[in-house]
Amino acid sequence: MQDRLVEIASLVAVSIENATKAFNESDVSLAETVIADDDEIDAAAAELDELAINILARQQPVARDLRIVVSALRISASLERMGDMAEHIAQLARYRFPDKVVPKSLRGTFAELGALDVAVAKKLVELLKHEDVRIAEEIRNDDDKIDALHLSVFDKVLGETWKGAAVDTVDATLASRYHERFADHAVSIAKKVQYLATGDWVPTDD
Repeated sequence: MQDRLVEIASLVAVSIENATKAFNESDVSLAETVIADDDEIDAAAAELDELAINILARQQPVARDLRIVVSALRISASLERMGDMAEHIAQLARYRFPDKVVPKSLRGTFAELGALDVAVAKKLVELLKHEDVRIAEEIRNDDDKIDALHLSVFDKVLGETWKGAAVDTVDATLASRYHERFADHAVSIAKKVQYLATGDWVPTDD
């Protein structure tokens, strides 16, 4: 089950890396690839869920084994949602092609958001491989940076100096939300892995 989770997380990492590149560079071909590849993430998550359910039904695990299986089901769901967030980012790039999704004044912010989401996704792969709680803390710290950038987008589009059209406002707020939710799901997974590794539950802020 751990190997399956690592495999799905790796697919998600590739997806968000391609999605943010497509978004920032207005690469419609890459956006289409992300959208098409989301089916692979969904299928892998469904297969893991089926495996977990079979283990529960046939082996009736208890104690730590039971926690691992139940956590795997929840982690799988979060990974699937992360794949959806990457797909949504790619869809925005496709809808606005050949134009870029956001005005020039926000492109630096979204480049930072994308880079942080990619870093979080890659750290998540390592976390699921090694259960190193230090990586979980790094993911939480990166999420704080993403939250701050997310709020800065809202400050920008609601500010008096904002000159974007209505579609620009909608696209910017949606894209920012997708980046922020991607990281939120990663934090949720990090908390579950940290709990399995240490037995200590980290209270959720969500």
